[in-house]
Amino acid sequence: MSAPRQSSPPPVLEAESVSKSYRLGASLVTAIQDVSLSVASGELIALKGPSGSGKTTLLNLMGLLDRPDRGVVRVGGVEAEGLDENARSDLRRDQFGFVFQGFNLIPVLSAAENVSYPMALKGVGRQERRRRAIELLESVGIGHKHAVRPDLLSGGERQRVAIARALANGPRVVFADEATANLDSHTADEVLGLVRRLNESQGVAFLLATHDPRVVARAHRVVHLHDGRILDQAP
Repeated sequence: MSAPRQSSPPPVLEAESVSKSYRLGASLVTAIQDVSLSVASGELIALKGPSGSGKTTLLNLMGLLDRPDRGVVRVGGVEAEGLDENARSDLRRDQFGFVFQGFNLIPVLSAAENVSYPMALKGVGRQERRRRAIELLESVGIGHKHAVRPDLLSGGERQRVAIARALANGPRVVFADEATANLDSHTADEVLGLVRRLNESQGVAFLLATHDPRVVARAHRVVHLHDGRILDQAP
């Protein structure tokens, strides 16, 4: 008698037939149309497409920063569309990390304090926040800059702080929107190498919206978006 087949675990994140339109003056602009995408644990996915293809909108929908007009987003198999804003905020805080194109660091806080901030929102004690923040900064190669404010850091160092902050609460998925856009070629290569190492060593999934062919080259899967639709997906 053969052993029963074990069902595969659900994706850590899934969008099913999501659509989103925005009002622009008198016009209704469709940003995303009937898009389905699943993210497995430890995947590194590049969202590729021209400006206006819907990459940022899809990140916002899957990161629970916005709601689709139609379709559903599931986090660990749980549908997010029936949740109120407090529950969605808790899911974002506990399950996701975000790396923004403009870094979005708090200028009056040190690097360690910026990394600590998401943990403070979760109620982690001060000593543990500081210990973990410095540990995370060390993991991205700038532990020695823990007391320095963002305005005294280079672009690459600020991006490393942003990545450390995104990892602060042990997320299952990190979203990054054009993470290399403000970096020179050498720094971009270093940051991408760091992302790949963190992806492999910690099993965190990364969903990266990008124009950068270097990001595409390092991804496990490339999702091509055009005019709000997925054209194809390739390893």
